[in-house]
Amino acid sequence: MTSVALARKWRPKSFASLVGQDHVVRALTHALDHDRLHHAYLFTGTRGVGKTTVSRILAKALNCTGPDGQGGVTSQPCGVCPACTEIDAGRFVDYIELDAASNRGVEDMTTLLEQAVYKPTAGRFKVYMIDEVHMLSNHAFNAMLKTLEEPPDYVKFVLATTDPQKVPVTVLSRCLQFNLKQMMPGAIVGHLQQVLQAENVPADDAALRLIARAAHGSMRDALSLTDQALAYCAGRVETEAVQQMLGTVDRSDLLHILQALAAQDGVALIHQADALEARSLSFGAALEELAALLQTIALLQLVPQAADADDPQHEALVALAAQLSPELVQLAYTTVLHGRNELSLAPDDRTGFTMTLLRLLAFAPVMAGSVPQGGLALPKAASAAPVPQGKAASTSPAAQPSQSAAAQMAAQREPPTAKPSVQTAAKAMPRAAATLSAPLPATPVLAAEEAPATSYAAQAEPQFVAQPAAQAFQAAPAAQTAAPPLAAHIKPPLQITPDTDWPALVQRLDVPAGLPRALAQQSELVAIEGTAWLLRVPNEQLTRAGSLDKLQAAVRLALGQDIVLRTETGEVTDSVTQRDARAKAQAQADAEAAIHNDPLVQQLMHDLGAQIVPGSLKPMPPSAQPTSA
Repeated sequence: MTSVALARKWRPKSFASLVGQDHVVRALTHALDHDRLHHAYLFTGTRGVGKTTVSRILAKALNCTGPDGQGGVTSQPCGVCPACTEIDAGRFVDYIELDAASNRGVEDMTTLLEQAVYKPTAGRFKVYMIDEVHMLSNHAFNAMLKTLEEPPDYVKFVLATTDPQKVPVTVLSRCLQFNLKQMMPGAIVGHLQQVLQAENVPADDAALRLIARAAHGSMRDALSLTDQALAYCAGRVETEAVQQMLGTVDRSDLLHILQALAAQDGVALIHQADALEARSLSFGAALEELAALLQTIALLQLVPQAADADDPQHEALVALAAQLSPELVQLAYTTVLHGRNELSLAPDDRTGFTMTLLRLLAFAPVMAGSVPQGGLALPKAASAAPVPQGKAASTSPAAQPSQSAAAQMAAQREPPTAKPSVQTAAKAMPRAAATLSAPLPATPVLAAEEAPATSYAAQAEPQFVAQPAAQAFQAAPAAQTAAPPLAAHIKPPLQITPDTDWPALVQRLDVPAGLPRALAQQSELVAIEGTAWLLRVPNEQLTRAGSLDKLQAAVRLALGQDIVLRTETGEVTDSVTQRDARAKAQAQADAEAAIHNDPLVQQLMHDLGAQIVPGSLKPMPPSAQPTSA
């Protein structure tokens, strides 16, 4: 006797045995129990989620007569009466399944509707199940509209489709629509365990997880893959054999890739690519699985409670979540997805996969002084470029007096103030950087133990050394071929005071767009003690994704000091955003007052009853305002 495929043998026979579609089961069960039956149902969903199965169970529930032949409509069909057994066998005369892919013409629909006028032969209801209904032609849809809207009392229509977007709205409005969901991997694994236990087949849980992921939410695909695994493994379901059958990549190999990325080990990354190629594994599947691992790591970092603690690689993933920064995980996930899409454009799959790994290595943030193993030594992020001795000594001494005189003249033109403002000092900084040529003592940097103790001081950070002056400020004189490092040769010309104007300083900072700039514009400087600055922010989310570090780097670059930024959450009263809002409100009020006080406008309002439409006045931009002679 030939064996029956698992997908057919273990097709659910009742609502209770249906897996993963609780919302549909609940609605249909209540409708059957309370006699709230509709005349047309539409089941949508991807392949293998149970559309045809639900249709057959519904047909049995409508026509079941019970073991004694006296039963009525029920949500729990008996499965032993003639109607139930014949529907399961596919030979019940009053249950008609029509494949719309091969019977899509108006003639086929006309023949079906002509038979609908006759009462059921053996059952209580005549049930028409039209599978892949979206394949019907427009004329066929139009032919069935009237009957679909007002069928005889003994006729029920069940439509099923994988593409509801192609079904006309006129048909959708006449049906109760149920969207069957894709199966979750956990539900698939649980059902496969029950099936294989009933079949007395030993199976590894890891192998069933692989099959569940390969099924992509389809229970029928999962059962078909299980049949294939039984044939491939000679009556068993083993992890290693299932991996070879599916061509999937062992997760341990991908964990080695992520561990090499965390260690900045380029040699190990290339070795892993060679190992995958030696086993003829799919690089596309490897990138897909790598993206899934990165998603799990991101989940462990941000929402650890939602992670699956039963995952065999859970401990290794937790360790990687502690080693990799959240920013790197998000960037790596995007890079892997793009690399998967670009495999077809690469010269070959291995080249595309290797290039994706190199992108992960190149874009990973490198701490100062760290060097990727087996790769080129990257420049330190916080170190200044060395200046050759010949370059520093090539400046002509005769040029120094004129430069000093120019600096004195520039200083005389500035208005004398007791406490120079940030704007004045920032304007003088480019000139100071251009005129100073003699090396000056370096700016002192407090060590962690020498820093003043404050209520907001946190852990010590790595020492920051300013970038060269040629990068920090405007262009240097043409005679100066290499600008000396700022922190090593010149003193910062800006005197920081407790009343430093933070919004004015933000306007002159080169802050990256996005979250760092939003943090700078919405924060308020509330305290300065030494090199520690405390910013008050309205929302803690502004400090996420490294935005505080980027703002701190911009402040250090502009001021030439090792400023350490700290934040607290609270009400902000003076920020760039608030100043701009107040300036706009004042400009709006001035514009409205100017219009209201205009003599011509007042005369029009008095003589002709003219009115100014609220909200129609807008202040002129500064560039369009007339200048006084």
